[in-house]
Amino acid sequence: MIFVDACFKKKTPYTPVWFMRQAGRYLSEYKEVRKQAGDFLSLCRNPKLASEVTLQPVEILNVDAAILFSDILVVPLEMGMDLGFYAGEGPKFKKPIESQNDLERLSDEAYKRLNYVYDTISLTRQNLAKDRALIGFCGAPWTLATYMIEGEGSKTYAKSKKTLYSNPQFLHAILEKVTHNLKHYLESQIQAGVNAVMVFDSWASALEENAYLEFGWKYCKQIASFIKRKYPHIPVILFPKGISGYLDRIDGEFDVFGVDWSTPLGIAKEKLGHKYALQGNLEPCRIYNEDSMLEGAREILELMKDSAHIFNLGHGMLPDLPRENAINLVEFIHNYR
Repeated sequence: MIFVDACFKKKTPYTPVWFMRQAGRYLSEYKEVRKQAGDFLSLCRNPKLASEVTLQPVEILNVDAAILFSDILVVPLEMGMDLGFYAGEGPKFKKPIESQNDLERLSDEAYKRLNYVYDTISLTRQNLAKDRALIGFCGAPWTLATYMIEGEGSKTYAKSKKTLYSNPQFLHAILEKVTHNLKHYLESQIQAGVNAVMVFDSWASALEENAYLEFGWKYCKQIASFIKRKYPHIPVILFPKGISGYLDRIDGEFDVFGVDWSTPLGIAKEKLGHKYALQGNLEPCRIYNEDSMLEGAREILELMKDSAHIFNLGHGMLPDLPRENAINLVEFIHNYR
């Protein structure tokens, strides 16, 4: 698989490409399946339909990897938290974590309750072309903890940061419990058939440097080490969004560093390219305009032509991006020499 080879810094005939949130509302086919499912969580819990939308971008865009269709919040959901997705508001937990008692009520074995995810993986791997990789994923402990403490997405992360600075032991206890579940969740995904795993730390930039290294990155590294020691043939991708100011402090047992669009790729290459393959980092909004899109792609491909690289966006596909431009982008990258 060209994607897996690139993760391990092997020479490839062209730069492999896939997109974060490549299964989504910019595809009419996705919207049809979502309608069949009824709501977002029902889609995640239906292996047949979740597999169908996982495969759609590979068939439509011709990308080199599929990424499992699911959500990062299924883990705290199966730990015992009451989760709902609300139109125009996004995901919300009815009762956020506020005390040690709340934490103790949550399960250490949520990963055993996620068979719908593993069934989606098995079904997808059966139907995915053998030369295309299937990527499994999870949210990072810090990002999941913010949702669990805030109860929903946040602009300030005030409750989470208040916990960090006023009761750091409690935050570590939350992070340790989540990390335990995530290690075994990714392991179960590997056993079900994924060819690589990715950890998304979407809210990494919410913390100052030393706080993130202690409460965020440390736990990402623990997950990566757990997987690499047991499954060295499986690439591990870590994506901490928005930490360009201290890339020289990034280390760990993983294979690919995901570069967000706000991080200059040249700096990531200078600081990390000798240790890890890099993934990224086209500004997603460039896809609205084909000239801007191809200009940005060309700059990235030229910069990374002598280094291990997987082409991706610097964050997820947006719901109204023109699909024809995405199709043309993949073709441009595959034909670029």
